[in-house]
Amino acid sequence: MPLLVSKWMATALVALFLAGPVAAQTKILVIGDSLSDAYNMPREAGWAHLLSERLGDSHRVINASISGETTAGGLNRLDGLAADFEPDVLLVILGGNDGLRALSPRQIETNLAAIIEAGLAAGARVALMQIRMPPNLGQAYVSRFEAIYPRLAERYGISLLPFFLDDLFDQPGMMMADGIHPTIEAQPLMLERLWPALEPLLDD
Repeated sequence: MPLLVSKWMATALVALFLAGPVAAQTKILVIGDSLSDAYNMPREAGWAHLLSERLGDSHRVINASISGETTAGGLNRLDGLAADFEPDVLLVILGGNDGLRALSPRQIETNLAAIIEAGLAAGARVALMQIRMPPNLGQAYVSRFEAIYPRLAERYGISLLPFFLDDLFDQPGMMMADGIHPTIEAQPLMLERLWPALEPLLDD
């Protein structure tokens, strides 16, 4: 029996050697709000899950998005998430709830900057999504809010991802009755809009 075990172990070791080293998964942490949390639909229908399916076993998508999340909430959670998952890529998709509450753009920018710095300090490649606001908040506020994102991307030298709902608001069937949240039908289109900017980041 010991001889048989030894032969089996030797065969297994040879197979492992021939197979070569096992590639580590690239871990992608998504920290966002209801736009990424598959609001009012099965989570498997959301764009983040569709991204996981597209990437396959070589990548792991950790969707830590929570409906109603703010930049302050995301900042408070990030240290724990980074420690738990040690992400290679951090996608920051936050600010919409701050803006809808007309919170101070200065504070929003401070929170997002701290999130970016924490992600970079954890060794992740960080990307920030541009967030858009409805015009009924007033042009002055919308301009100040939307200027935060390119300014931070330039300051930290990180990727600025396009807002994945651009061009979908006016398309039939793409938005829920509240006019804020995308439908199940919109999720694949959101991923397609995001993909050209996201793909180079994942292949880095």
